[in-house]
Amino acid sequence: MTVRAHPVEALLVVDVQSAFVTGPGAVPAADRLLERTGELIARARESGSLVVHVQNDGPPGADCEPHTPGWELHHRVEPGPAEVVIRKVRDDSFEGTALGGLLTDAGVRALVVCGMMSEMCVQATARTALELGYRVVLPPDAHATHDIPAGTGAGEAVPAATVSRVAAWALSREAETTTPTSAVTFAAPPSRPS
Repeated sequence: MTVRAHPVEALLVVDVQSAFVTGPGAVPAADRLLERTGELIARARESGSLVVHVQNDGPPGADCEPHTPGWELHHRVEPGPAEVVIRKVRDDSFEGTALGGLLTDAGVRALVVCGMMSEMCVQATARTALELGYRVVLPPDAHATHDIPAGTGAGEAVPAATVSRVAAWALSREAETTTPTSAVTFAAPPSRPS
């Protein structure tokens, strides 16, 4: 899909948690991802856009089990009406959360989805946003995942960059998947969440 000049009113930062971006469990492109998501957060804050940090609550023993070091959000949150944390237990950030109501109450029509993991939570969240009628921007340089290892009967390993590209490609008929982080523009939503 082609790049649009129209600004977006919300930024969804999906699962940018310590377990996925630091230490041995970090995705291959963690430094680049953190730079790009940090850039998006700063520009969204500056414009007054809604910033939603989505935090995955993993099951007991998972790297992102609640209240463990790996569960912590990597980026600092500036709590307030225009910046919130939504916790989830499923891939889709809308499922079982207040995200849909928050976006509706703010009057959001267009949003950026970035974060982790491209083929799981990022794709599921972007797909639901599209189904709900939002304009979705999925910057190719602002989401990441792990390599898919080779498996018995499953073929060769698949590099993380390929996995991320295929995840975005699956949404490319409806979402803006070629707009790089540097080209994303933000605006405050029509109504501020309370």
